[in-house]
Amino acid sequence: MTPIAVMWAALLLGLLTSISPCPLATNIAAVSFIGRHVGKPRRVMLSGLLYTLGRTIAYVGLGVAVLYLMRLVVAPGGPSGAPADARDAAAILSRNLQVYGPMVLGPILILVGMLLLGLLEVTAGMNLGGQRLQGRVARGGTFWALPLGIIFALSFCPVSAVFFFIGLIGLSTQHSSPILLPTLFGVGTAVPVIGFAFLIAFASQYVGKAFNALSAFDRWFRVIAGAVFIVVGVYYCLTHIYGLPLWPG
Repeated sequence: MTPIAVMWAALLLGLLTSISPCPLATNIAAVSFIGRHVGKPRRVMLSGLLYTLGRTIAYVGLGVAVLYLMRLVVAPGGPSGAPADARDAAAILSRNLQVYGPMVLGPILILVGMLLLGLLEVTAGMNLGGQRLQGRVARGGTFWALPLGIIFALSFCPVSAVFFFIGLIGLSTQHSSPILLPTLFGVGTAVPVIGFAFLIAFASQYVGKAFNALSAFDRWFRVIAGAVFIVVGVYYCLTHIYGLPLWPG
């Protein structure tokens, strides 16, 4: 494959990942989170870019770590010179992220959704920032999109794990690209969010006119965002903690 073809392949793997069930659910939640800034195009686009950056940071960091571990295996002296844990590290990491990532993500999404809706009273005794944190989440701080992207990126399901650990890591290994290809993959996984962020940013004024009250519409977006977070969180809990087959894949 030519370098250009390899780059397109990495981007396509990211796009395919973005429409697989688990990442699609998180992207829907991300769109709802970003959409709460309707009427503020710059904040919407910045949130979308930060979300993309978060996903990219996660995939690049993970890609560099996996490729480093794989190089330990094939370093001079052969695999026998590397510990057994190093030889199996990539497989173990993939399996653990598939099992525990979605299990942790479900409760986190429900917690954030409850904070957005004002259903959860956070006290100072919980060391989570008290009312200040609740207010910041409810207002939808723009920079929250960055850690959101990182957390969502690391919540692998079987399909996304295959695309990343077999498809992308395979390409990165063959072409010695621990940075560029994971970056393109991360951007690809966030394309739907970027697309909707663009629509929200530049079509919100027309939507606001239709409702004749942009501020009221903005409040509804925040309610919708909280509800979506809770629904997606419940979906993750039911499918990945209790094992209910609500959505194949």
